[in-house]
Amino acid sequence: MLDLEDDPGGNSRAGAVNGIACPWGAHYLPVPGDDSPEVQDFLEELGLRRRVAGRWEYEELHLVHAPQERLWFRGRWQDGVVPLDAVGNATIAQYRRFAQLVEDARRVHRFAIPMAVRDDTRAATELDAMTFARWLDRQRLDDAQLRWLLDYCCRDDYGAGIDTVSAWAGIHYFAARHGFHPLAADDAEREGLLTWPEGNAFFARTLAASLKERFHGGCVVVRIAAMRRGVEVDALDVRTGRIDRWQADHCIVALPVFIAARVIVNAPVFLQRKAAAMRYAPWVVANLHLRALPDDRAGAEIAWDNVVYGTAGLGYVVATHQKLDPRPGPTVFSWYCAPGESKRREVLDSSWQHWRDAALAELSAPHPDLAAKVTRVEVARYGHAMSIPVPGSLALSGMPAVTKPLSFAHADWAGYSIFEEAFTMGHRAGAIALMQV
Repeated sequence: MLDLEDDPGGNSRAGAVNGIACPWGAHYLPVPGDDSPEVQDFLEELGLRRRVAGRWEYEELHLVHAPQERLWFRGRWQDGVVPLDAVGNATIAQYRRFAQLVEDARRVHRFAIPMAVRDDTRAATELDAMTFARWLDRQRLDDAQLRWLLDYCCRDDYGAGIDTVSAWAGIHYFAARHGFHPLAADDAEREGLLTWPEGNAFFARTLAASLKERFHGGCVVVRIAAMRRGVEVDALDVRTGRIDRWQADHCIVALPVFIAARVIVNAPVFLQRKAAAMRYAPWVVANLHLRALPDDRAGAEIAWDNVVYGTAGLGYVVATHQKLDPRPGPTVFSWYCAPGESKRREVLDSSWQHWRDAALAELSAPHPDLAAKVTRVEVARYGHAMSIPVPGSLALSGMPAVTKPLSFAHADWAGYSIFEEAFTMGHRAGAIALMQV
């Protein structure tokens, strides 16, 4: 395995700030459904999923502990991220109508994770042809609270809001997993999530551990060439400044599509088409070390995921939330921000202090004493963190393509970036490689 970074994981890397482990990217995995057997088997192999009395159960230590999420809305904390406090009957009516529309869409055709399991229907194609915002306009869903919630969900999963992602992607967010249950009375149980202090780096490190000396970090792949027999891969070793040439019978190209199209000699047409159509979201993560939890305002108690209504950021997760020791102490808030595709230059040019100040400004509304308790801030910037499922993406998504002696594996092939897609595609690309070698 040749990896650009010194450590494996890509968007699932993690670190530690003043000794407290925290994520630098992806930080949770929803309990997978039956459409993701490869992921289910992987979790079973790790001992995180087991059958008890005929039912599948997940390791409670790693399921997100309660409270799972809360929202700062109208000057107080409320349970869950659906704006509910003091909203009017018209808002509730639109919540319920959108919930029904999601259920109606699920009956028309199959939404599934991974994408390869889905059914392509005319209805899906029509949803993929317009933005989510336009579809909401057509449904006369114009409530400000509902629009904010759906925009937040899209920015959180896709790195872009309802004005950018397709209607298919916006509905898929809910329909492929748990539906939309806006009211506590309508929601029997909140979706189970698996997490660790270091986030999904837990998976990356577990997978990489067996590679041992076969993992080569700090290697920038600059050329991949399919030969008459086998493949050649040229990689720059950043430590030595030397370009090494690797030869193999088969190569799994687990690169973002726009990079794969540049480094593969005579890139196949399907790869060029995919790369030309892809759009990517920048991302910023700031890890704030606090000597103690900040004072809390009225309402719901601190949760694992804490969101502030109406802000550019996506809120923060608490790195020590899963800790079993009840004694108070230092912690890390991991603040996430998807500034938008048009802000990529700003992400590149802005200093770490800019993002520190943005995080503090956003979080100081619910936590006025936050700045006084912060002891250290570290910032990570991702110029092309994830692919955005814009209108038209569905037609180019699906299983990773193959052109002997190459097979492709990356979440880009699904058109959006989540663990289940990346893992399933990597697993199947590996199976293809075994058959072709």
